Amino acid sequence: MTIACIWASLLKIKRRKMSSNQEEHEAVTNFREYLRIPTVHPNVDYSKCVEFLLRQAQSLNLPSNIYYMAPGQPIVVITWLGQKPELPSILLNSHTDVVPVYPEFWTYDPFSAHKDEYGNIYARGSQDMKCVGIQYIETIRKYLKDKLVFDRTIHILFVPDEETGGNLGMKKFVKSPEFAALNVGFALDEGLASNDNSFSIYYGERTLWHLKVTCSGTPGHGSLLHENTAGEKLQYIINKFMNWRDYEKLKMKSCNLGAGDITSINLTMLNGGCQINVVPPELSVCFDVRLSIDVDVEKMEKTLKKWCKEAGEDVTVEFLEKMAFIQPTKIDKNNPWWVAFKNECDEMNLKLKTYIFPGATDSRYIRQIGIPALGFSPINNTPILLHDHNEFLNEKTFLDGIDIYYNIIKSLASV
Repeated sequence: MTIACIWASLLKIKRRKMSSNQEEHEAVTNFREYLRIPTVHPNVDYSKCVEFLLRQAQSLNLPSNIYYMAPGQPIVVITWLGQKPELPSILLNSHTDVVPVYPEFWTYDPFSAHKDEYGNIYARGSQDMKCVGIQYIETIRKYLKDKLVFDRTIHILFVPDEETGGNLGMKKFVKSPEFAALNVGFALDEGLASNDNSFSIYYGERTLWHLKVTCSGTPGHGSLLHENTAGEKLQYIINKFMNWRDYEKLKMKSCNLGAGDITSINLTMLNGGCQINVVPPELSVCFDVRLSIDVDVEKMEKTLKKWCKEAGEDVTVEFLEKMAFIQPTKIDKNNPWWVAFKNECDEMNLKLKTYIFPGATDSRYIRQIGIPALGFSPINNTPILLHDHNEFLNEKTFLDGIDIYYNIIKSLASV
């Protein structure tokens, strides 16, 4: 039985069975319609998604704009102008793309947004992160219905390409005059579900390195013990990285740290050789490294180069992805945005746990230009199923999230 099935069974025990003729909430209907749009990699077609979002903007009677930082990569902005538009605005960010699926491992069609009798909605993107995009929209809808007004402008942003690194979406957008015109003072972005009654808040991310080490050496016949081979050098490099990995695993276990608190090192690719009895002139290895926020990145880079030198001549390191260190958002009394966020959560008696995000989100590009950002998805008592089979979100959890955003965003817009 899969994790999703186990959790679904537990949820069935905890929640009363919903009446089959109960009218569905408008927000849930919009959510399910959004989930049925297959903005799935690779080669995403965003046309129906854009059409859907523009209809949502029209239903709110709010202006919208579409920007393209790259062909076929639309960025949609829905804007609710504040009473004092000169003040820095609030940015509510979400991404429209989703990761690939393996339909044979799903109980229901991953783009059917099937809702079972207990209100569990199964679809790719139900947690990551189409739920949040619709919750933003429905929160603004409630404000308009309640005739609320705020001093600060609120922008709802829908970006493409997050699941493949954001290079054609947010990374380019934050450097554009169109983004500068939004006058952003603070941003909310995605977080992760929590499998207990707490809510997870993410205030920073680790530094991402994708690197390739290439070892050149003496080629020849496989029957001879040649000196200075690529394989010997490769072994030295792999041992260094794996020892580093063992140290981080031990630190995580002995200090009871979370995934975002340590550096992760994973060997992901090995390349080289042409035939089993031929000693190759070159071998290479690739590593995915996520440096914890307490690592001195310059010192670590010097250490990597030192390892290459120790391995022997003609050993080089190439960075395929090399993020600079990005300062986390402050979560103390000196950050008025955090104070407003935290106070509102306290008023609602929400139990918060703060973390460094273990992976990477578009928040890093926002923080990189000096804008404070928090990652938050109002999902608790739910298994973390992003990128997993049978990803689902219960409709009650989804609707509760709108109520949570209603209070939090109202407070942020009043800072």
